[in-house]
Amino acid sequence: MSVQSVFASLRRSPLLMSLVRWFDSEAGLDALQLQSKSKIDWFRIVPFLALHLACLAVIWVGWSWFAVAVALGLYLLRMFAITGFYHRYFSHKSFKTSRFFQFLFAVLGNSAVQRGPLWWAAHHRHHHRHADREEDIHSPARRGFLYSHVGWLTTRENFPTQMSYVGDWAKYPELRWLNRFDIVVPIILAALLFGTGKILEVHAPDLGTSGPQLLVWGFFISTVVLFHGTATINSLDHMIGSRRYNTPDTSRNNALLALITLGEGWHNNHHHYAVGARQGFFWWEIDITYYLLALLSWLRIVRDLRPVPERARASNLIRPVAAESRP
Repeated sequence: MSVQSVFASLRRSPLLMSLVRWFDSEAGLDALQLQSKSKIDWFRIVPFLALHLACLAVIWVGWSWFAVAVALGLYLLRMFAITGFYHRYFSHKSFKTSRFFQFLFAVLGNSAVQRGPLWWAAHHRHHHRHADREEDIHSPARRGFLYSHVGWLTTRENFPTQMSYVGDWAKYPELRWLNRFDIVVPIILAALLFGTGKILEVHAPDLGTSGPQLLVWGFFISTVVLFHGTATINSLDHMIGSRRYNTPDTSRNNALLALITLGEGWHNNHHHYAVGARQGFFWWEIDITYYLLALLSWLRIVRDLRPVPERARASNLIRPVAAESRP
């Protein structure tokens, strides 16, 4: 059987093509466009469902302080890669960096199992263009909490990368590759965690960990918590919190979500002035991602952090902010 006939067979079988897309996210996209767009692709999202179910394995592998610390460390590192780079860099160009660090942090963001950097940035740019209008694919005001939180990810229409939104990044072949084969880095991370746990089980038994335990805590649990933490900005941060700025959407500021997401919870601020590297506009609005970006700027890893102008902080206010409270 020729290679051409194999691909022809795959194209005739949506089930097989969904399986191929587990590994190659651009496989058969022309055929995908012909299928029902709003329909859930159950077979395609099996890995996502399995990621959640695998957390139940904690019943058998137990826990150790070391495994929990690894899970927390990977949560924080990957959350920063998502908030600092997938969001503020790739989506909004809030600062600059070299091509090397651009790719390095794209890899770290990809390890969070939130698809590739181009896919992520394209959807986010689309969200800002159509926030809380009918075209917004994850607006709780339009489709409710559950769909805005996770449901939109399961439908065929939201699977392809909207390249028209990310032409500036699509010119980098390494980013295109990472975006297309977005499962490679997560598999490598999972394998490294399992292998490290096996080594520590033999050579550092006092840590009380093992290969399966480190895999469950460091990869499955950490990744699932990270995903739902990130997703709260699409869902809860358009539902619960306060509004300082009169933006044409339902974005809100939520201090708790800001802590969970290292600063993304100041969402009303962000929708008011999206290109700033800082989302906590005032000194009391904790924005850990910004503090880390400032540190990277001091280390000359990133540069040209876009500030939030005073005119932006002071305009379109729903309620006034005391001048002495401003940084």
